[in-house]
Amino acid sequence: MGEVKVKVKLTNALDEMLARRGQLSTDQVRSYEAAAIVDTGAVCSVLPIHVVQRLGLDIRKQGVAGYADGRLESVGITDAVLIEWEGRDTLEEALVLGDEVLIGQTVLEKLDLLVDCPNQRLIPNPAHPDQPVNKVRHLKYGL
Repeated sequence: MGEVKVKVKLTNALDEMLARRGQLSTDQVRSYEAAAIVDTGAVCSVLPIHVVQRLGLDIRKQGVAGYADGRLESVGITDAVLIEWEGRDTLEEALVLGDEVLIGQTVLEKLDLLVDCPNQRLIPNPAHPDQPVNKVRHLKYGL
């Protein structure tokens, strides 16, 4: 497991989509910059309720968060949030809990990022330094 802090920009994904379509002005797009914990031991991303409210995200359903000590807790799961780091971005739903923004493994995988724990930093995958490369399985057609 590794953990570092990075600056990320969080944006209400619905606002961003409406702005791209010309249905919302860009100054109405709700966003928030945060010092986020990047935790390789966490699968999902986490947003505290004050960030969810500031972004105007709805809680679309309830889910279960499992903690390292074995506890389970029912938590809200947000609508899509756009997570941006150093020119790379992805859409993600987030668990609503705690008091810090946490970036989990799903974002790291989608953005093709690695945690450099000894140097306390996040880095692009050296095999793909210019842009994320998504891994897919080759499917055979006509079976």
